[in-house]
Amino acid sequence: SVEDLIARFELCLELGITTLDTAEIYGLFTVEAAVGEVFKARPDLRDRFQIVTKCGIDVPSTEKSFARVPHYNASSANLIACAEKSLRLLNTDRIDLLLVHRPDWFNSADDTAAGLNRLIQEGKVLHAGVSNYTWHQFELLSSRVAQPLVTNQVEASLLCMDALYDGTLSQCEQRGIRPMAWSPLGGGRLFDSENVAGRRVRQCMAQLRDKYDGADDDALAFAWVMAHPSQPVTIIGTNRADRIRSQAQASQIQLERQD
Repeated sequence: SVEDLIARFELCLELGITTLDTAEIYGLFTVEAAVGEVFKARPDLRDRFQIVTKCGIDVPSTEKSFARVPHYNASSANLIACAEKSLRLLNTDRIDLLLVHRPDWFNSADDTAAGLNRLIQEGKVLHAGVSNYTWHQFELLSSRVAQPLVTNQVEASLLCMDALYDGTLSQCEQRGIRPMAWSPLGGGRLFDSENVAGRRVRQCMAQLRDKYDGADDDALAFAWVMAHPSQPVTIIGTNRADRIRSQAQASQIQLERQD
């Protein structure tokens, strides 16, 4: 219900969480509308959060009747249309940060940049960034946009370290921008009893709980990602109050190097 969502928003503020991450396709196009209902009921909450949303993925649905198959679409026309729709659904007059959800291999960087530039020029979007881009793709789009890209949202966890090895986080550090890390718990694999790597990580965590004041495993996993010098902003992917509280503990944990 809207009341339950408002309670979660207020809990986030209580814990110092002020960034809200969503996307056009989340919940099959229902999440942005739910957030908009919160802001409609409580307009005072809008200015207390930074809204991050993403667009550029089309999937067959009633919302995307033209889509025959799932595909990426970062054309300027699609980015503008999606952003304007997000503004309506979110009940807001601006998007604090708009991300291109996935790299579109068949669209030119010039055209993608044109869409982002226009949205920023019109004041509908304050800042732009990308999600799931390689550092090469980031550099290409960066060379075309009028205003610097401010983040690259990528998968990063104890079970997915690609961004540490492929130069993505190093590039963010070099540019002085903070990446955003999605799925810091490995998409749940970290707690899957059938996942061998997850079991090994949990065994290590069990030895660290007392050292870090009884911190929960998910808080330790978040803290590990946040320890990278690029200072990743980790994304909490739950609506459960107890999990939000637990994962928010990560900001208070300073892992020692050998841990």
